[in-house]
Amino acid sequence: MRLGVLDVGSNTVHLLVVDAHPGARPLPASSHKLELRLAEQLDEKGRIAPAAEKALLRFVESSLKVGEDLGVEQVIGFATSAMRDAPNGEEILARVRKETGVELHVLAGGDEARLTFLAVRRWFGWSAGRLLLLDIGGGSLEIGTGLDELPDVAISLPLGAGRLTRDRLAGDPPAPDQVRAARRYVRAEIGRVARDVVRGGQPDQAVGSSKTFRTLARICSPEAEGSARTLRRADLAGWVPRLAGMTEAERAELSGVSAGRARQILAGALVAEAAMELIGVESLQISPWALREGVILRRLDDMRGTAVPRI
Repeated sequence: MRLGVLDVGSNTVHLLVVDAHPGARPLPASSHKLELRLAEQLDEKGRIAPAAEKALLRFVESSLKVGEDLGVEQVIGFATSAMRDAPNGEEILARVRKETGVELHVLAGGDEARLTFLAVRRWFGWSAGRLLLLDIGGGSLEIGTGLDELPDVAISLPLGAGRLTRDRLAGDPPAPDQVRAARRYVRAEIGRVARDVVRGGQPDQAVGSSKTFRTLARICSPEAEGSARTLRRADLAGWVPRLAGMTEAERAELSGVSAGRARQILAGALVAEAAMELIGVESLQISPWALREGVILRRLDDMRGTAVPRI
């Protein structure tokens, strides 16, 4: 069947159309997206701004039209940390439901980690052994580790690249004392959970998913053909101070950095480096599958009655 997965993320709102059948690999058919950056469009009370709400409604309406034109039989909608944390998130979701008929299910942070872990496990397979997943979104960092299809440990921290940029890295470029303070904050947050992550043992395979990790891998390996598949901590450590001294325009000129991600990539680098160092990971393999694919796989498992335990 042809599914439409509507992902209202903290950075990007994205409709992914896939041909999906139980027991088969989902095949992307089309993609429709907008860099709305909800995590950055908040008022002084943390509410999502009216302009962002209107843009979201327009996008959902256009996505329904795109899906209809492409023969989508079913739309699966979900939202992540920006909508989860905003005081007016529920009323925005109610308005979307009333005006478009689309139900956007808000995922808890732990569920984000579990579904992304499921996608990464299916991509790398059982031979990968104990997996460690790191995923940096716009609003949160997800961490998962385990031997099975669902992780033994699933953690979500408020360390998304958009959130950290908005709250702690103002300026273009940010002042050195801001960067140091942001670095201390990130390491303190990850340090609180690092022991829980490694308690079951060091991973056999460490994986990074999300656009932030793909971008960092490209920055650190500009010579790679297409998308770089590995991110090494030593390379990243050398790039963090360089990114901190660059303006947004200068970062946008780097390999693989889009204009929309240039402002946030320093924050993403600070989080990635801290997580890798504190958990004890020297390199990450970059996964092409992440949360959206996890949502699709969950739906397909439900359809054939073989789903892992409900989360």
